[in-house]
Amino acid sequence: MKDIDKNIVYLGWVSFFTDMASAMVNPILPIFVVAILHEGYDKLGFIVAVATFVSYALRLLSGYISDRYGIVKPLVVSGYLLSAVSKPLIAFSHSYKSVALLKGLERLGKGVRSAPKDLLISVYAKKKEEGKTFGFHKTMDIGGELSGTIIGFLLLYYLGQGEAVIRNIFLATIVPGLIGVVIVLFLVKDAPKSRDVGYSFHVTGADKRVVKMLFFYFLFVLFVFSDAFFTMRAKTAGFETFMIPLLFVVSTATQTLISYPVGKLIDRFGVHYLLAAAYLSGVIAQLLLLEGSRVSIWLAYAFLGIFTVTSLNANRAYIARYATNRGSVYGIFYAGVALFGAIGALVSGYVWEYMGMHDALLLALGGSVIVLLLYLAAGKSDFDALS
Repeated sequence: MKDIDKNIVYLGWVSFFTDMASAMVNPILPIFVVAILHEGYDKLGFIVAVATFVSYALRLLSGYISDRYGIVKPLVVSGYLLSAVSKPLIAFSHSYKSVALLKGLERLGKGVRSAPKDLLISVYAKKKEEGKTFGFHKTMDIGGELSGTIIGFLLLYYLGQGEAVIRNIFLATIVPGLIGVVIVLFLVKDAPKSRDVGYSFHVTGADKRVVKMLFFYFLFVLFVFSDAFFTMRAKTAGFETFMIPLLFVVSTATQTLISYPVGKLIDRFGVHYLLAAAYLSGVIAQLLLLEGSRVSIWLAYAFLGIFTVTSLNANRAYIARYATNRGSVYGIFYAGVALFGAIGALVSGYVWEYMGMHDALLLALGGSVIVLLLYLAAGKSDFDALS
């Protein structure tokens, strides 16, 4: 790790503190919506959908702006700032609509920064070491998540699980959020201005082939349960509110332990095999949720961590290695995740609310299995065609 560029290290710390703040909110937000605000699972699905879909256009736009005009760091800074100030305001929410609005703003910040941030990382990454570099960055990212979930657990355990405590936890996220903004503002260098800035933009054949292979991931995201529904499944299995962050600790600790090694495996063996392992892990996670015992729920979170970190590292490294207009393709990648994730959340919430939890779980599991089989049927040759 010593040979990783200092700008990537600084960006790692930015993600560390930003995701610390997010992890203080995300495990308890579904409980806040359903148990404290007394909204239904369909409303929870609506919030998740808004939070993912609202950044759809800007993820595409910010990536295009980075490629077309060479504007990178200003987008990254503004995105982190918007996320930092919107999360604490959830403390003042009294309806699902205000929660959806603020989560939308928070995700808007992520939409503005995500593609330019990955472009910055790819700019400062060494050739043939993209997997390792993104693995390092993701390790910092999920290290922040791990810290945030532990902080959330300790606060709930020692201060109680009431409404006032939960709202104060939301407020406290302003501290790590602003630390991240300061680091990216003053320590991270902007991307060097390319001579190609202002060129006549066009999508290349390599870009099209990369996007084509990303559609397997988009389809998987459509079916796999989001974190919010993992949380509510745990509640139905009998977990108390203060225990929910510990489940997220399992997921984030798993990601922290394997992210860097997974990145090195991507560099050594390629994307195809690692994505197959990721999708299989996602299927196992859904199967464990369906089984529903307390032990199975713990294991489901571990496999969720394996799926999340492996699939993200593989896809991000794949884009960095083979795409021509990397900023724009990162934008397409995140936009696809947002669009398909939003549709999936709406469908999951509706099915759970009106048809029951069991049917929602069966839909998630069945869809995940079908996508895995389609991916395996496509074969490794499509990935090798780009190398």
